[in-house]
Amino acid sequence: MVKYLQSGICFVLVSAGPLIFAQQKVSGKITGSGSFNINPVLIINISNNQHTQSDDQGNFEIDVAENDEIRFVKEGYYRFDKKISKEDLSNSLQVSLQRMEIQIPEVKITYKLTGNLAKDNQHLNESGKIRALKSEMSEYMYSPLNEPLPDNTISKTFKGHDFKTGNVDIMGVFKAVTGLIKKASKPKITKANYNETQDFLNRVKNEINLNFLKKYGMSEEQIDTFLLYANKTRLLAKKYRKDFKNDIVKMELMIAFAEYRKMNKLSDK
Repeated sequence: MVKYLQSGICFVLVSAGPLIFAQQKVSGKITGSGSFNINPVLIINISNNQHTQSDDQGNFEIDVAENDEIRFVKEGYYRFDKKISKEDLSNSLQVSLQRMEIQIPEVKITYKLTGNLAKDNQHLNESGKIRALKSEMSEYMYSPLNEPLPDNTISKTFKGHDFKTGNVDIMGVFKAVTGLIKKASKPKITKANYNETQDFLNRVKNEINLNFLKKYGMSEEQIDTFLLYANKTRLLAKKYRKDFKNDIVKMELMIAFAEYRKMNKLSDK
């Protein structure tokens, strides 16, 4: 009986031996290209679904077995895969992640922007006729109807006697007076000069949340360029410098950016 028991114990130890010693730890250090710190980085053992993160100094340690596949993942960087060899188990890994390039489409520019809003704004301005046409179209779109729409009612020929004839329409007079008051209180739309345009654009940058531009990786200079484009195409300073409403101005900026994004093939990060 003892002999059989000893044989069974030996068999169990021999069978479990590879499992006990198969799992080991591999350690190392992670840096970005140029040896700068990009941590924390996510490290995943694809073979056994274990994962960990590197510390603030880039050091890491994870359970592995020979031939396991280790993956290093960091947002904004190319993924790096490493198959663990026998030598890796006894040495420290040195991992360097490469940053993803931001592809910027080639754009033909006949005028190089200087970053000077005054100079660039003057260059990007359209001809006087085009500006005038756009201004008139914009005012027309925002103005009330000058002519009444056809009245979808029965002709007076087929109506009975109108007992209201000769009476004053009190509600009509009230609405007309209210309309005149509103029209008088609304500031008149006039062309913005250079100083007024600069003040308006600075107010936009100070009071409007422009995070929807920054998520596309736009720098301050690129945002200034877009604001010039938006002001030119949407007549922002002309229409809103005297009646500045944050929600309306932001809506106009988003409308302009939808077209600007297509022209420059921008994509969010």
